[in-house]
Amino acid sequence: MSFTVQLRRPLAWLVLGLVGLALAGCGYNNVPTLEERAKAAWSEVQNQYQRRADLIPNLVETVKGYAAQEKDVLTSVIEARAKATQVKVDASTISDPVKFREYQDAQNQLTGALGRLLVTVERYPELKSNQNFLALQSQLEGTENRVAVSRRDYIEAVRAYNTEIRTFPGVIWAKFVWGAKPMETFAATAGADRAPSVKF
Repeated sequence: MSFTVQLRRPLAWLVLGLVGLALAGCGYNNVPTLEERAKAAWSEVQNQYQRRADLIPNLVETVKGYAAQEKDVLTSVIEARAKATQVKVDASTISDPVKFREYQDAQNQLTGALGRLLVTVERYPELKSNQNFLALQSQLEGTENRVAVSRRDYIEAVRAYNTEIRTFPGVIWAKFVWGAKPMETFAATAGADRAPSVKF
């Protein structure tokens, strides 16, 4: 009888090992792995947007010192920043299209307000040569580049995740084991398909 028990133990370990290999080989871990990768990429997007939001008060104060009469532009930047920082979408809700769209719209409004502010600055040569402003403008440009890179990385991570949960065998694990939902991705802003008009 003890020989039978000893024989069953190695057999049980062998069966467990084969089941583990089968699960690993058929994509069982792909869905959560790709989901975590997309969530990490989303965190980086939020990190870069927060960095931009943190730079704006200093930029506004610097411009205010030189261009106090541009209150409308300064106010629109402040309001857009406030709205952008109020709309929150964390990694657990990036599969909600409504919340994701709210977040993207708020960030797009802030981008537009910043663009108007930088156009306004062109009218103030003394401000354009101010060292504080130049340093802030450089940091803002660097942050905008980081935002673009982090959005690109997020889009790629979501593409891989969404593809996995819609194709075989990932679709099986996604529906019946993980309850996975597709994640949202960024869309181009309205009018981005048209070249800006330049007037001299």
